[in-house]
Amino acid sequence: MVDLSQYLPILLFLGVAIVLSTAFVVLPMVAAQFTGANKPNPDKLAEYECGFPAFEDSRAQFDVRFYLVAILFIIFDLEAAFLYPWAVSLKEIGWTGWLAMMTFLAELVLGFVYAWKKGALEWE
Repeated sequence: MVDLSQYLPILLFLGVAIVLSTAFVVLPMVAAQFTGANKPNPDKLAEYECGFPAFEDSRAQFDVRFYLVAILFIIFDLEAAFLYPWAVSLKEIGWTGWLAMMTFLAELVLGFVYAWKKGALEWE
């Protein structure tokens, strides 16, 4: 016979997650109804992209440089996320950790130089 009581914490966690996610979706809509914030008009319902109204077909192609800049931003953002815990634990990880991070940074710099030489950062 399987002891199902071991699954109780998982079920409780799942139940709390479902209740909270439902509350985060439903409560703002209810609050908007009661406070009068739900007054649709054409300006509120207009689609916009990057702060200005769309002026072409939604299936039009974007310049690939937009995506390259976005990917580069994500890469360098992740680099910053890796550097902080590395700096905090540098005493414990020693020279091996230092060398691993320097290798990581060297690869990142090589990728940045490659993107720069290919013109990924040029914008007309």
